[in-house]
Amino acid sequence: MRVEPFRIEVPDSTLEDLKARLARTRWARDDGNADWRYGANGDYLHALLDYWRTGYDWRRHEADMNDFAHYRTRIDDIPIHFIHEKGRGPKPMPLILTHGWPWTFWDLRKVIRPLADPASYGGDPADAFDVVVPSLPGFGFSTPLTTTGVNFVTTADLWVKLMREGLGYDKFAAQGGDWGALVTSQLGHKYAEHLHGLHLNLSVPLDFISRGGWFGAEDYAADEQQHYARTMEAAPTITSHVVVHTHDPQTLAYGMHDSPAALAAWIVERRRAWSDCGGDVERRFDKDDLLTTLMIYWATESFVTSVRYYYEAKHRPWEASHARSPVVEAPTGIAVFPHDVLIPPRGWAEQYYDLRHWRVMEAGGHFAHAEEPDKLVEDVRAFFRTLR
Repeated sequence: MRVEPFRIEVPDSTLEDLKARLARTRWARDDGNADWRYGANGDYLHALLDYWRTGYDWRRHEADMNDFAHYRTRIDDIPIHFIHEKGRGPKPMPLILTHGWPWTFWDLRKVIRPLADPASYGGDPADAFDVVVPSLPGFGFSTPLTTTGVNFVTTADLWVKLMREGLGYDKFAAQGGDWGALVTSQLGHKYAEHLHGLHLNLSVPLDFISRGGWFGAEDYAADEQQHYARTMEAAPTITSHVVVHTHDPQTLAYGMHDSPAALAAWIVERRRAWSDCGGDVERRFDKDDLLTTLMIYWATESFVTSVRYYYEAKHRPWEASHARSPVVEAPTGIAVFPHDVLIPPRGWAEQYYDLRHWRVMEAGGHFAHAEEPDKLVEDVRAFFRTLR
C-alpha cells in the first residue's frame, strides 16, 4: 500500500465559480417559518450565504487544515484521505477516529492534538495516542469514489488494512459517532482481535439502517426515560434525510451539486436540529464552522457519494461475522450526550457490547467532537487508560 503526503489546495476557479453561483441564487419564498417549522429559515440562509460570498475566507481555513499532516492512499482501488498525528508520550496507543454525516474529518480537529499530545493540554503524557482521522470513502478528500457498494461494513475492512498494512499498527483502538459509530462497532464485531478497544459517542445495532425500528419506552429503565423522550423528540428530524438518502440519493444530489444554497439548507438545518444549540445553531457552530463544512463537500463534489453511503447500508444489509455474544466483543466504552438524536437503553448496550464504561454527559448533541471536545477527550483518555 502506497501512502503519500497530501496537501489541500482548492483551485481558484472553484472559488470563483462558487461566488458566481451564490450571487445568482434564486430564493424561494419563506412565509411563516421564523421557527424553522418548514425547514431551513430563509432569513438565516440569506445572511449565511451573503457572508459566504463576501466575507468568508476559505484560504485561511485551508491553511489551518494544512497545519496537520495529511496523506492519501488507495485501498482496494478506493481513494482514502487521512490525517496522521503522531503521539507524544512514552507509549502512544494507535487510535483511529471516524466521523459521520453531515460531518467531515475537520469536525474532529479539536480533539486530535489533545489526544496526541496530552501534556500540552494539561494531561498526562502516558495517555498519548497516535491519532489517525480518515475521511469516509466518498466524503471530502477521499474522492472521487467510483466504486459502488461501499458502506460502513466495507469501510471497517478498509480501516483494518489502513491501520495494519498502510501504517504498520498490528493492534489499535477505535472511536466514532454517527456513521463512525457503526464503522467502529463493526471493527469491534469482526476484528476484535485487532482492537485494544472501542469508544462510541453514539451506539445503535449494526443492522439498524437495514431493518429500521427502535426501542420502546419499556426498554428503558425508570431513570432513563428522559433518553427515550429525547430520542422520540429527535425522531422527526432524522426521518426525511434517511428516507431520501436510502432510496433515491442521486435525485437529491443533482440539486446539491448545482446549488450552494441547496447544499447549505440541507446541511445547516441538520446541524441546528441535531446539536445542543437550543434552536440557535451558532451557539455551537459559528458561520465559519458551518461554511467550512459546506466548502469541503462543495469543493470536493462529494455530496453525491456521501449520501449514497446510506443507500449502500440499506440495500446491502449487515450480516454477522459470528453468532457469539456479545455481538461486539472488543472492550467498549460509551459516552452518552443528552441531546444526541439516538440514545439507547443501557441494558441493551450491556448485552450487545463488552461494555466496560458508560458515562452520561451534562451537555452536548450529535456532533460531540465539535460541541464538547474537552469532555470527549477526557472520556476517551479515561476509558483507554484501563486498556493500556
